Amino acid sequence: MQLESAQKKEVWKSAELLKDYKPGDKVLQLRLEEGKDLEYCLDPKTKELPPLRNPDILVGENDLTALSYLHEPAVLHNLKVRFIDSKLIYTYCGIVLVAINPYEQLPIYGEDIINAYSGQNMGDMDPHIFAVAEEAYKQMARDERNQSIIVSGESGAGKTVSAKYAMRYFATVSGSASEANVEEKVLASNPIMESIGNAKTTRNDNSSRFGKYIEIGFDKRYRIIGANMRTYLLEKSRVVFQAEEERNYHIFYQLCASAALPEFKTLRLGMKFTVIVLCNCMYKAVCLRISDSYQMGIFRILAGILHLGNVEFASRDSDSCTIPPKHDPLTIFCDLMGVEYEEMAHWLCHRKLATATETYIKPISKLHAINARDALAKHIYANLFNWIVDHVNKALHSTIKQHSFIGVLDIYGFETFEINSFEQFCINYANEKLQQQFNMHVFKLEQEEYMKEQIPWTLIDFYDNQPCINLIEAKMGILDLLDEECKMPKGSDDTWAQKLYNTHLNKCALFEKPRLSNKAFIIKHFADKVEYQCEGFLEKNKDTVYEEQIKVLKSSKFKLLPELFQDEEKVLSPTSATPSGRVPLSRTAVKPAKARPGQTSKEHKKTVGHQFRNSLHLLMETLNATTPHYVRCIKPNDFKFPFTFDEKRAVQQLRACGVLETIRISAAGFPSRWTYQEFFSRYRVLMKQRDVLGDRKQTCKNVLEKLILDKDKYQFGKTKIFFRAGQVAYLEKIRADKLRAACIRIQKTIRGWLMRKKYMRMRKAAITIQRYVRGYQARCYAKFLRRTRAAITIQKFHRMYVVRKRYQCMRDATIALQALLRGYMARNKYQMMLREHKSIIIQKHVRGWLARVHYRRTLKAIVYLQCCYRRMMAKRELKKLKIEARSVERYKKLHIGLENKIMQLQRKIDEQVKLRESVCKSFIFFKAKNATNRVLSLQEEIAKLRKELQQTQSEKKTIEEWADKYKHETEQASMQSPVNYQNQVTFLCAFLFPSLFPFFTHSSASFCCGSGILLDFVLFFLKQEPSEKKAPLDMSLFLKLQKRVTELEQEKQSLQDELDRKEEQALRAKAKYESLKRQELESENKKLKNELNELQKALTETRSPEVTAPGAPAYRVLLDQLTSVSEELEVRKEEVLILRSQLVSQKECNVLNMSFHHHHVSLLYFLNTFLGRQSPQDYHMLNEDGELWLVYEGLKQANRLLESQLQSQKKSHENELESLRGEIQSLKEENNRQQQLLAQNLQLPPEARIEASLQHEITRLTNENLDLMEQLEKQDKTVRKLKKQLKVFAKKIGELEVGQMENISPGQIIDEPIRPVNIPRKEKDFQGMLEYKKEDEQKLVKNLILELKPRGVAVNLIPGLPAYILFMCVRHADYLNDDQKVRSLLTSTINGIKKVLKKRGDDFETVSFWLSNTCRFLHCLKQYSGEEGFMKHNTPRQNEHCLTNFDLAEYRQVLSDLAIQIYQQLVRVLENILQPMIVSGMLEHETIQGVSGVKPTGLRKRTSSIADEGTYTLDSIIRQLNSFHSVMCQHGMDPELIKQVVKQMFYIIGAVTLNNLLLRKDMCSWSKGMQIRYNVSQLEEWLRDKNLMNSGAKETLEPLIQAAQLLQVKKKTDEDAEAICSMCNALTTAQIVKVLNLYTPVNEFEERVLVSFIRTIQLRLRDRKDSPQLLMDAKHIFPVTFPFNPSSLALETIQIPASLGLGFISRV
Repeated sequence: MQLESAQKKEVWKSAELLKDYKPGDKVLQLRLEEGKDLEYCLDPKTKELPPLRNPDILVGENDLTALSYLHEPAVLHNLKVRFIDSKLIYTYCGIVLVAINPYEQLPIYGEDIINAYSGQNMGDMDPHIFAVAEEAYKQMARDERNQSIIVSGESGAGKTVSAKYAMRYFATVSGSASEANVEEKVLASNPIMESIGNAKTTRNDNSSRFGKYIEIGFDKRYRIIGANMRTYLLEKSRVVFQAEEERNYHIFYQLCASAALPEFKTLRLGMKFTVIVLCNCMYKAVCLRISDSYQMGIFRILAGILHLGNVEFASRDSDSCTIPPKHDPLTIFCDLMGVEYEEMAHWLCHRKLATATETYIKPISKLHAINARDALAKHIYANLFNWIVDHVNKALHSTIKQHSFIGVLDIYGFETFEINSFEQFCINYANEKLQQQFNMHVFKLEQEEYMKEQIPWTLIDFYDNQPCINLIEAKMGILDLLDEECKMPKGSDDTWAQKLYNTHLNKCALFEKPRLSNKAFIIKHFADKVEYQCEGFLEKNKDTVYEEQIKVLKSSKFKLLPELFQDEEKVLSPTSATPSGRVPLSRTAVKPAKARPGQTSKEHKKTVGHQFRNSLHLLMETLNATTPHYVRCIKPNDFKFPFTFDEKRAVQQLRACGVLETIRISAAGFPSRWTYQEFFSRYRVLMKQRDVLGDRKQTCKNVLEKLILDKDKYQFGKTKIFFRAGQVAYLEKIRADKLRAACIRIQKTIRGWLMRKKYMRMRKAAITIQRYVRGYQARCYAKFLRRTRAAITIQKFHRMYVVRKRYQCMRDATIALQALLRGYMARNKYQMMLREHKSIIIQKHVRGWLARVHYRRTLKAIVYLQCCYRRMMAKRELKKLKIEARSVERYKKLHIGLENKIMQLQRKIDEQVKLRESVCKSFIFFKAKNATNRVLSLQEEIAKLRKELQQTQSEKKTIEEWADKYKHETEQASMQSPVNYQNQVTFLCAFLFPSLFPFFTHSSASFCCGSGILLDFVLFFLKQEPSEKKAPLDMSLFLKLQKRVTELEQEKQSLQDELDRKEEQALRAKAKYESLKRQELESENKKLKNELNELQKALTETRSPEVTAPGAPAYRVLLDQLTSVSEELEVRKEEVLILRSQLVSQKECNVLNMSFHHHHVSLLYFLNTFLGRQSPQDYHMLNEDGELWLVYEGLKQANRLLESQLQSQKKSHENELESLRGEIQSLKEENNRQQQLLAQNLQLPPEARIEASLQHEITRLTNENLDLMEQLEKQDKTVRKLKKQLKVFAKKIGELEVGQMENISPGQIIDEPIRPVNIPRKEKDFQGMLEYKKEDEQKLVKNLILELKPRGVAVNLIPGLPAYILFMCVRHADYLNDDQKVRSLLTSTINGIKKVLKKRGDDFETVSFWLSNTCRFLHCLKQYSGEEGFMKHNTPRQNEHCLTNFDLAEYRQVLSDLAIQIYQQLVRVLENILQPMIVSGMLEHETIQGVSGVKPTGLRKRTSSIADEGTYTLDSIIRQLNSFHSVMCQHGMDPELIKQVVKQMFYIIGAVTLNNLLLRKDMCSWSKGMQIRYNVSQLEEWLRDKNLMNSGAKETLEPLIQAAQLLQVKKKTDEDAEAICSMCNALTTAQIVKVLNLYTPVNEFEERVLVSFIRTIQLRLRDRKDSPQLLMDAKHIFPVTFPFNPSSLALETIQIPASLGLGFISRV
């Protein structure tokens, strides 16, 4: 037996009784949950036993009233198990929702959770604030009665957050009735009110320091139209005073944190605090239509309050004080408030006293001045708070008439501190009133339930707190005495305390006096005793503000400030409210501005307590006029630790908030209640077959009379059975014992059956093994005999084969040797004859070569002799010249020649200078015109030229020195050899031209005349050298060089002439060849044209289908012509290649002939480059005839030709090689196969061998047949291609004939006689088109789309008929080439389909019908578009029906988008139809009867919001699926599209089922997992029946399947955790943990999931990267595709039924 034992720290603990209790025992032997033994001593006076704990199956229930034992420890334990183990923060307690603050963000408030709770019954889902909000919303709509949600609790328990989530739920579910987005404004008011009304306390970082009641208004359609807010008891004292570790209101810290912003510079605030900035509040203020100017005004007032708090006073004496002159805080305050500094400073230190006859001004002390300053600051802030509330209400006010409302009350809970003052007194007073209303409501519901079920009942005694309320608010109560004392001139807290003692002490049991204090009193509230300190009560109740200070503020130039005090001039009755519905909380005792001297203003002197009492009465009237819903927020610990449960603190709050009182009221009567059907289902195992009657009620009565003898323990109602506390636990114990006994009996029977089964299986296996072994031995012996006989036969045939093979080899070898010998002799004779012939040719060539060598040697010797002779003669001439040169006259003659030469050179230099100046001028002009980069490059080029000029001058100087030296050496070296002379010249050139040294060291063959050409270069250099310095030259050398240059120029000219002549010859030959080729090609072209004309004529004469048949003569002629043309084309290609190669070779010869000439040209070009004398004329001279370009182009073409030939040969070679390899491989495979077949056949007997050979022959013939069929298909493709080409040729010929006819003059046409034409009559052949008139288009759309009934078309006509008709109309418009008609018809069709779907979009048949027809229309546009990709499956007749004039690809895209929209609409219709069925059919209905045990249910199951409309079952879902599938098949929807729709349907079923499973603790059990798996198997069976297993629908149910498996698998060891992690790969970590937390045993045999096991799962899954979202997205729609599905239906065969009313359409 388990029970609860009382402990000091934990309050209550679970323990197990180790020894049975006997009357008289004083000690109980207990064992605690952690395994520790304990002796529990009983109270000797009462001898009361510890309370019993509920059975395990009831622990962790959603509703506390479902517990069998209803007492404080049971409630505490149930809450702890749910909060700590299952991480569930919400629990029902009858009509109360208990919410425990987790101090952690939980993913249970998203949009998906709101959608999951929307429309659900309150008891069907797990407890949640959304369930309470949904219940209030539905009751408002159902009962036409206003609702209230009362949220209460301690500070920090989560009241504000709970109220915020409730309002968010209303805003999300109901939506707005106008475009003003009222729901956004309602949510936007929360941050503003939290900013100005919330502050940090020691218990809560965001504690609401005021109470508020928000009425959310709805219209007749229950959509939000507006809201209204009432506030209660703002804690104004926090503005000027905060306790230790507490803070002021958030708005001040936000303002200081934003002080650095430019717009806040004028507020002159220091950066003393850092919290969040004002951006969010400012944005929300804009949403509530608070303008920017008003926002800045609010900030100015708040900054002024801050500066006012810094105002300091200096005492003049004990009764007066003063403010320092030009005090900065006061100056800033006056500037911000727009008031005079002197007036405000004066009235802060003085006050006005009025008597009956006169008024006078009196100074006040420093203490009174500080109090007056603080009172003014509090008053300004309170009025600003009220002003903001008024503006929020104005923004939320609606002009639409309010039909009903839901009020959300967020008010402070019961509070008790070490020091309790006036604020705690008012808060606890309000909680007393609310608790009284709560008790009355709970008692009323209990009594109504008993009366409804017609059972006898007695009055239940419950705690009535009316005496406590009377003590506070009745006549001569605490509030009355407080108001009376406030009216006294010299009233004080002490005198008020004495009045309290005299009035209530010893007269009221709820009022006490502390022993050690005369300034405090104690009140016994419903929750606890509270001691209040009297100090400050009077001051806070009066809330005095001096009238003169208010007048100064009213006279402010700042327009917002006077608005704050306008309400004070209005007279308010005690029961009236402001126009916005808000009750003012604090009023001052200031007289009206224009009051008469003798007028009293009692209305303005109402105290805070009086105002609060009036507002509380209004609130209670409002709540009593509505249906209340209660949310009690619990603070689990004082340290804000997440998921930490302090039992002691929790019990205190449960007592304070009335939850335990609710439990006590329920326990006093009949807390456990079962319907007759639930009781029968649960306890059917306790009944015998004869006890079961047709009447369930009578059956339950008979059983209960036998099981429970005391009839007072239960009562029978009309629909339910009512049990006293503990009776359900007793029934559960009897049921568990009965099940345990049955389980043992079943185990015994099963084990015996298993052993017998095992024995029979072993015996049968032994017999079978014996039979097979004996058969195997017999078969082995028979096989041995067959092999022996086969071996003898094989030996016989093999020996014969070997002998025959040897003979054949010898014969073949003899013949081969003879052939080889004869061939060898013939080859030898041929080689001898060939060798003699080649010898003669070699002799001929050698003798010619010897003769040419002899001739060259002789010629060289003669030339050498001539050179020697000429050198000798030149030396003699040189001596003579030297002798003559010594004479004066000779020098003069030479100088005359040199002076002329120098003058010429000087003239050239002047010309070059002028040229340079002109170049400089043009350079300057070019510089001004072009960019700077070009100028820099030109400057660099000029610098380079100057540098080269300097280098040239230095080289010139070196040459002159060398020339002088050469004069002396030539006289001494006259007898040197010619070789040395040539080497010296070479050295000279190398020294002068180092960059051209490779040209000079080239072989002598490249330079014709040896040293002569070197002298030519020297001469060229000397000619080009500028003669800036007039140095003496060697005239003889100069003349020789000049002469040599002249000879070279002549030689160049002759070579150029020869080159031109060669080029002219080549061009003439080429032109001649091309003309011949052109003539030949023209003749061939004429021939082809004639043949084509003949073919065309033949086709026109015989236009019949037989002409184009494969065996027809025209077809054969066409094939022959095509073959001949192809062969001719190949021949022409080969000729072109040969001509190109000849052309290239000819160009190469020309290039070789011009090599010497080009060598000279290139050498001169390099010389010019070296000398820095490049000019455009030099480049043109280098390539003046384009020889280089021609050579280069010829080489390129030759290379390309050779490369292409090489590539083609390589490719063909590789292809041949691959084909040969493939053939070799196939032959090898065939050979191996034949060998295997031969080996197999040899092992078989003769009969089987014949059969195997026949089978092999059949296989071979089949393969050959397949190959032939492939070849036939290829030939058919070729035929189709040729036909298409023939059509193209025919079309071109027709166009040519038309062009020729156009060229004929009109006169010729008139002159020709008109020949009579015979028109043959043909049978009517329809072309698959429909003709209609333009004006009938709207009628067509109306009859075929708008008014068409899908059901009649689907049953009686072919599927997709409207689509075919529309396409045939489009075809006719395309045939007419009428683009306007095509565009208009397609647009009207699309708009008509959209209109139909908009009108009847919620009808599944309509949406399915038009989805099918839209897809068929789209497929027709593709099939007959003429695109080759869509024509593969067409018949030839269908290809003739292709569109010819228009490309409708854009309209195909539009239709595809329309089909996607229709598909999405179809999914929404499916979802709306299936949604109500899924949860009932998949989860709630027991498909397997008796598996799921019904657990006890609480109050929520009895107060269902919606009446029972009939239960859906799994059969209902399957019937609906069958209906959907049959409709789609009747409409001819594409099979692939049907698969996608089914996949989407199954996804919706799986997602909705899993989401509800994750939100319902009562569904997470082993038996429910079995039910789900059975239901899923039924859905899979449906898929198999419909042949839809490959649609992917089964995969969408995988998360649901894994969740069901998770409910059924073992959940104990680490191996189980590993198995779960590997199994549940389709579930997220959050979903796995949620299912494990929700897992609830239904029977005693099931075990709960340990918290350590869940932690192990989380640890193993921490590396898994999946979505943190808990619920699946049930609104998700898979992307849809529309695979191309061509139709085999011929268009010309379609008949239009008369029922469609399309008589105005005619077939074409």
